Amino acid sequence: METAVRTDIKKPTAFRLSTDLVNRLKVLAKKDNRSLNNYVENVLMAVAYDEPNETTKAAIKEAKEGKNLDDFDFEAFKKYVASL
Repeated sequence: METAVRTDIKKPTAFRLSTDLVNRLKVLAKKDNRSLNNYVENVLMAVAYDEPNETTKAAIKEAKEGKNLDDFDFEAFKKYVASL
């Protein structure tokens, strides 16, 4: 009989955070209907694992360097939105 290997084992960890930051995280967690622990874990997972693909990285680099930028006609955009 095979035993399943658990990959979701959690390691208790302690961090020293400012009271203001913890209070803000609690507010955000409550808005998201999550526990503080679950909210912080999800935020950290997003930072640690959500890396843009190569196409997005290239577009970010171009934008930072000001390459391939066109003027935006806001009035034309407003007319388009009004026509919807």
